[in-house]
Amino acid sequence: MSKLLLLSTTALLLTSCYRVSDRIDPKIEYSVQEAYLKRLPPAFAPLSRAELTEGWGHEYQIGLGFSKMLDLYQAITAFKRALILIPEKNPRHIEIEYEVLFCYYLAKKYDAVLETFETSHLRQATPDFIAYNDLLVILYDAYQAQNNPQAANQILQLIEQHHPETAKTLTLSYNLAHGNIDDAKALAPTNSSFEALLTSYENERKSVSKAKTYNALLPGAGYLYLGQTQSAITAFLLNGLFITASALCFTHHNAAAGAIFASFECGWYFGGIYGAGEEAKFYNERLYECKLGPAMNHEHLFPIFTLKHAF
Repeated sequence: MSKLLLLSTTALLLTSCYRVSDRIDPKIEYSVQEAYLKRLPPAFAPLSRAELTEGWGHEYQIGLGFSKMLDLYQAITAFKRALILIPEKNPRHIEIEYEVLFCYYLAKKYDAVLETFETSHLRQATPDFIAYNDLLVILYDAYQAQNNPQAANQILQLIEQHHPETAKTLTLSYNLAHGNIDDAKALAPTNSSFEALLTSYENERKSVSKAKTYNALLPGAGYLYLGQTQSAITAFLLNGLFITASALCFTHHNAAAGAIFASFECGWYFGGIYGAGEEAKFYNERLYECKLGPAMNHEHLFPIFTLKHAF
């Protein structure tokens, strides 16, 4: 029993130390995108003196002020107050609805973007609406972010009818974000340095299926494939300890304890396979942020760079 106690204690200590690699909140550099937005002209005509004297006009102007500072929470609050005060038939009503939707988009609240669209007059917007093309870009990006490719493709078809270059940029951006390098290369600008970057990114990406397979064949091998030596050693030792504990229990005719340790081992084994796959995904995401993200900013390949208006 002393051996079993030692194994159990060691396993528990390792369990407390073992975890999937620390998550680092990605800090994406937005300065290039912010500078681009600040250069864009406003979508709508400025308020007249008469409109500024109205309660809704006052709130609308406050919302625009906060928007220009990218204080999006305060801007949305002011715009929503303006919507409460303005008559629904006023032509400015749909403009304010768009400003709310645009603020949600910049804040990456994609569910709120789509909810705002579905419950507003923007559903009836036509190409005569000055921000119509920007609205389509925002909806396409939001539908993709919300994993609704069918709706996103429908929006993309509308964009392609009027602005094929914008549609091409959006498709390229989507393929880059999802690691579809072959498709991205076919759409990428004829820039040798960017093409070389895509090749480098493709070579450095890790295969999720390989990470899982390696960890299935030898616990810890999947983490070693990802360069996580400490996690690999810990996973190997944990699985080895549980297997040894199970074998000792069954050898000493302690089937109940053996079954318990075997169940723990199954959890760690299959959990390790899943964990290796998740780690491969996070590895690729970090690689994307470090390599492709800055390059896409430089080449203006994010959807936000296809917008024609701001605040």
